[in-house]
This record gives sequence, C-alpha cells and structure tokens, in this order.
Amino acid sequence: MSDTDPKSTQDLTVVVQTLLQQMQDKFQTMSDQIIGRIDEMSTRIDDLEKNISDLMTQAGVEEFEGENKVTDASGTA
Repeated sequence: MSDTDPKSTQDLTVVVQTLLQQMQDKFQTMSDQIIGRIDEMSTRIDDLEKNISDLMTQAGVEEFEGENKVTDASGTA
C-alpha cells in the first residue's frame, strides 16, 4: 500500500498541474481577446470623435458654441 500512495499522489499532482495550466491558458486567451476588443473600441471611439469634430467644423457649430460659452459666462458673472 505504501508503494501505491506515492504513485497516486504523483498522479494527482500531475493532474492538478495540468488542470491549472489549462485554466491559465484559457484565462490568458480570454484576457488577450478582451484587450484586443478594448483596443478596437478605443480606435472606433477615436474615429467617431474625429468624425463628429469634422462635422461640427463643417456645420460651424464650434464657433456658435464658443459664442454661447462667452455669453453664458458673461450672463452669469
């Protein structure tokens, strides 16, 4: 029986190590996917902000907003 105990302990250790390695690999894969998606969303948001800024410039909204800010600031001061 003493011969069986170390062998089964070694087997159990190998199984646990293998399971932990598989879990680590899965978490790393998921982490990489999440980071990739966040990077993609960041790029999309940057593009959206640029497009909105371009549209506002084309429509002359920035100048209008600037005038409102000055009026609002002097109206409240």
